[in-house]
Amino acid sequence: MKVLVCGGAGYIGSICNEYLIDHGHQTVVFDSLILGHAEAIDPRTSEFIQGDLADRDLLTKTMVNGKFDAIMHFAAFSLVGESMKDPGKYFRNNLANGINLADAAVAGNVKVIVFSSTAATFGEPEEIPIRETTRQQPINPYGESKLCFEKVLHWYQQIHGLRYVALRYFNAAGASANYGEHHINETHLIPLVLQVAQGKREKIMIYGDDYETPDGTCIRDYIHIIDLAQAHMLAMSAPNCGHYNLGTGNGLSVKEIIESARRVTGHAIPSEISPRRAGDPPRLIACSDLAKKELGWKPQFEDADTIIESVWKWMKKHPNGYNA
Repeated sequence: MKVLVCGGAGYIGSICNEYLIDHGHQTVVFDSLILGHAEAIDPRTSEFIQGDLADRDLLTKTMVNGKFDAIMHFAAFSLVGESMKDPGKYFRNNLANGINLADAAVAGNVKVIVFSSTAATFGEPEEIPIRETTRQQPINPYGESKLCFEKVLHWYQQIHGLRYVALRYFNAAGASANYGEHHINETHLIPLVLQVAQGKREKIMIYGDDYETPDGTCIRDYIHIIDLAQAHMLAMSAPNCGHYNLGTGNGLSVKEIIESARRVTGHAIPSEISPRRAGDPPRLIACSDLAKKELGWKPQFEDADTIIESVWKWMKKHPNGYNA
């Protein structure tokens, strides 16, 4: 298939782009490079178009001329804290610019769009594990903007016949042999922990150790980026439109992640307990039975050491990320 990968220079998009090429698909990357990195674009990509989803004319031209079979959409802003300070930025990019993409897809007669959604659409869930049927009640503009665009896609399917699959995942983690995670302002736990092992941070902060969990720290569902890429590729041929949760169903605590990083790196990785952060639920764990049943998804990298080892290998090769 010929696939337009929007946000293909970012963390998840770049590794999904690589995975698609590895499995025989032809890809074109569309990215503004506001947050992405040109170095993260696989050189086997047939074309790179530097552009913004706000540019309706460029999007429409790209879609009409490209004759794409599918679109993968990763081009969203994703910082929860920032969304609470600047909600307009998130609704403009994640919702309004997403509509631009959907309109261009219709104009170009694209058959399917795979949307990188988020577990943040559930907010503080009423049940664990979280299922596709769990009530969605976002608690920040980031989650709300993603949920709004899911609803847009539903109506574009109803009215225009644009098939869609929204993949709601939890904590993306890990790296491929060639590409990894490099954010200007890092907020994700695993790279922050490994930055301590690199000597870039003195210690890792643990925000709260008095939660109702076995070791008192928050539990999250970490999913390896290669397993995510597999799900996105399978979603292009999904038999049904709709939504799928992606996760391991196990969950790892903050302390378990730190202990795993200590094993993998051989570094002591000092930590310090700090007060809880507002809005951090004790547990967020996914039920992914539907994706396994309907998509044929088979995650392969589910234990903490495997995930962290892949990140550590990439960070040792790229100690400053993509800033060589």
